Amino acid sequence: MRARVVRVALVAAAVALFLLAVPLAVAVRSTFLADENGELERDAMATVVRVGPDFAAGDPVEPPGGRGEVRRGIYDATGRLRSGAGPAAGGDAVREALAGRVARTRSGGEFVVAVPVSSGERVVGAVRASTSARTVRSRVLWGWAALLGLCLLALGAAVVVARRQASVLSAPLEALARTSLAIADGDLTARADRSTIAEIDEVARAHNAMVGRLARLLERERHFTANASHQLRTPLTGLQLALEAAMADPDADARAALAEAAERSRHLDHTIDEVLRLATSGASTPEPASLQPVGDLLEAAERRWHGVLAGDGRRLELVREPASGRLTVPGRSTDQILDVLLDNAHRHGSGTVTVSLRDLGAALAVDVADEGSGVLDARAIFDRGTGTGSGIGLALARELAGASGARITLSGTGPTRFTLLLPLHGG
Repeated sequence: MRARVVRVALVAAAVALFLLAVPLAVAVRSTFLADENGELERDAMATVVRVGPDFAAGDPVEPPGGRGEVRRGIYDATGRLRSGAGPAAGGDAVREALAGRVARTRSGGEFVVAVPVSSGERVVGAVRASTSARTVRSRVLWGWAALLGLCLLALGAAVVVARRQASVLSAPLEALARTSLAIADGDLTARADRSTIAEIDEVARAHNAMVGRLARLLERERHFTANASHQLRTPLTGLQLALEAAMADPDADARAALAEAAERSRHLDHTIDEVLRLATSGASTPEPASLQPVGDLLEAAERRWHGVLAGDGRRLELVREPASGRLTVPGRSTDQILDVLLDNAHRHGSGTVTVSLRDLGAALAVDVADEGSGVLDARAIFDRGTGTGSGIGLALARELAGASGARITLSGTGPTRFTLLLPLHGG
């Protein structure tokens, strides 16, 4: 990534410098040539000033001193060299100057400028100034060398800036890659940090949102697996024991055993449906909960758990008013919550287990109490992993209650009592 960014930046900088340097090189050459022609013209004009009015009559004139690389020659009206340095015949430049025009040309490896010498209204001679083209070429080459040095300096600065920018651009992407690897290794809490680059921040936000959704889906899947295992274990065990007892007793009523097995199978089916409904409770259009009379739910729970508790020498008592038993509540979720609370009382409680139904007017309260006591944290006991068991049951009960609009609390610790508040849906 960094090498690619540096390479792209260098290519862009090189193209920009080339497009800028070529016109500059042409401009440097043109400038040096124009300057040299200007210098030659000034040298020639300085010599013209030294030519007196008697030049046409043969008065000798010596050109003034000047730059050592410049040759100056003074020519008469016939184009012959009278004084100074230059070719004996002045050539085209001198002839053009004798015609009254300033001549600028290149001849015989030299840059030549010739200017006319006038006396009154008449051209009486010409001054020719010339310098070697090699001298001008040397100056042009030195100018181009300076331009090349500046280009190399600019390219070096571009390398430094490109490396720095490559580091700035690649650092957030490298951090995002490390975060992705951490997530791939199982750390679903890893999140991409913000950077100073809006586009990379947008990718990081999308990445974090995706990981958040995946984490919720995985958590929901783990919860579903744990909930299903927790809720199915006890009913399956009860169904198996009932069938084995019926098979072992030759005098057992087969129809009654089958009826009990059918009821337990229906309860297992309802358990699976409720756990699935809880797993998909985040859907935009959840399936409405079915309503059942609360009295029927309590009697069904008593049938399921009476034998289990009696096997441990414990009693199960049901306390309710006949009128309140006809009120309807979310059936399957209430059934599952009662199973969790009774299983919790069976596993962790002691003595008689009492299930009480109270009509509060706007809601129904179901109390599940036993004769055990202990130091319990009312806030932490419903968290997954809390307690001496798997820590799933009470957390599941709270999730089931929340999904159906109910609420469950630890309402007492001496003895232990849980209270389920159920919303009323008619009578």
